[in-house]
Amino acid sequence: MTSFRRRLAGTVALTGLVLGLASVAVDNSAAAEDELNIYSARHYDTDSRLFKGFTEETGIKINLIEGNGEELVARILNEGANSPADILITVDAGRLWRAEQEGIFQPVSSDVLEERIPSYLRHPDGLWYGVSTRARTLYYNPEIVDEPPATYEDLADPRFEGLVCIRSGSNVYNLSLMASMIDVHGEEGATEWAESVVNNFARDPQGGDTDQIKAVASGECGVAVANHYYYLRLVRSDDPADQEVVEKVELVWANQEDRGVHVNVSGVGVVANAPHPDAALAFIEYLTNDDAQNYFTEGNNEYPVVEGVLNNPVLQEFGIPKPHEVNVSVYGENQPLAQKIFDRVGWK
Repeated sequence: MTSFRRRLAGTVALTGLVLGLASVAVDNSAAAEDELNIYSARHYDTDSRLFKGFTEETGIKINLIEGNGEELVARILNEGANSPADILITVDAGRLWRAEQEGIFQPVSSDVLEERIPSYLRHPDGLWYGVSTRARTLYYNPEIVDEPPATYEDLADPRFEGLVCIRSGSNVYNLSLMASMIDVHGEEGATEWAESVVNNFARDPQGGDTDQIKAVASGECGVAVANHYYYLRLVRSDDPADQEVVEKVELVWANQEDRGVHVNVSGVGVVANAPHPDAALAFIEYLTNDDAQNYFTEGNNEYPVVEGVLNNPVLQEFGIPKPHEVNVSVYGENQPLAQKIFDRVGWK
């Protein structure tokens, strides 16, 4: 155990942005590969550096449409065969799976992508590729917990009765975590684990990942689960209140003595009827170059998918945890069963 201190279909409201030329029109024609239509569910300001860098490197103008993952999938389906979408970007392999089930993606292959992206972080048939990673891990308050959890399995231990805070069972991050538990322990073992975790809840699931970390700091909980970058945002914050949270909470990289910490991806795929497929593939390959990988690490404290690319000093301080190297497509495949288990045990 290693711990660190301090450290739907229908009308949808979408924002359209254009990077490059000053036009807001989205080209619906399969003309020259001099522009690219990206539908993105990532809402990080620093991603604009990615798009600007691609345009500067290739001369290809990017037309950007933003929304949440479900909205964007619904929009692509409503647009049908004439959709202008070339690329869909979203977070969590579980959401990529949902898009995959709707037939949103076409398979693509690339020696560059196969060389730079580990096989467990991309779809086995090339429908989508992970371009950055996030670890869903453990946190605890040392003033409340003498023996911190070292594994996800520890969250079911009776010593944490009344101490566990975590998001709802409908949250895709938790669905993917449960999907990985199913892969490791089978349906029966995963159900027993989830039932015991529910028995250890400090409160009914509520709020986002940052709320779980703050609840640990306040003493409402003793332990919590959250994606690592939410904690690192607090670490890097200049707000004294955030620093107070950091000083009261320690991070634990889960399961370092066995399979490794649960990791997920931000992923990207080429849309089935993409009018600019060559530009789309060039964009995905661009996302694996060193500069682009560092935009992910610097901008949102995510880990790169490409080995050896890590310039974020805070990430360097926390180190690179051993990951659970199950193919992340399993998170989607097991998602329906994960939701059934959560419902069955009362994980609201």
